[in-house]
Amino acid sequence: MSTNKLSAKNIQRQKHIVDASGKILGRLATEVAKILMGKNKPQYVPYLDIGDYVMVTNAAKIKVSGKKETQKVYIRHSGYPGGLKTETFDKLLIRKPEYIIEHAVKGMLPHNKLGRQMIKKLKVYAGEEQNGR
Repeated sequence: MSTNKLSAKNIQRQKHIVDASGKILGRLATEVAKILMGKNKPQYVPYLDIGDYVMVTNAAKIKVSGKKETQKVYIRHSGYPGGLKTETFDKLLIRKPEYIIEHAVKGMLPHNKLGRQMIKKLKVYAGEEQNGR
């Protein structure tokens, strides 16, 4: 009796379009992360990237619960002394709404080479789907 081994050659990928308007950030991010990892497929294995492509539209219309809109802070550092930059959720939503969803999904993927490969299959748009891309 032989088993059917899954290899990178015979992976079938699909495209999923997810509308973010009115959805809660964390719940949307978990749904997208599962699709990117391939956990929604019966042939899922943790050592292969068998996930599908995901396109998220209307990122500017994402919601968070409670007081997170004014209290959630995104932090980055330039590497220089005094180079700490902080920005709240509501200000970042105006300036760069795509980053919010990318950041949330990236944190839910594996933190290794496989995770870096998975995040490349994610496209996020602030408004409706772009025809030129």
